[in-house]
Amino acid sequence: MRYLIIDGMLNGTGIRDEYGDGYLNIESLGLSESLRLDFQAWLQRYAQEHFENYTNRDCLTDLDNEGIELARRVMVELGENKITYFSDAFLTLHSIRNL
Repeated sequence: MRYLIIDGMLNGTGIRDEYGDGYLNIESLGLSESLRLDFQAWLQRYAQEHFENYTNRDCLTDLDNEGIELARRVMVELGENKITYFSDAFLTLHSIRNL
């Protein structure tokens, strides 16, 4: 079992190993192309908000909700892993559970 954290940190890949060597190469995880593309688009939008100093709270809430959904999709695709979502904007952790 891996312990993974999903986050929108600037210059990250969006997925990091909580107890390992940091950010993981999404390509090497075996995620679907659709999920990888959605991650890339989400990370770009999160980076834009970072450069705007996280001033649009509504947009940030939407981005975090999307990040939580991406985390759920990772859980479904990867199976038995503990997944946590970290909001870079609000500095909060959210445990992800299967629905």
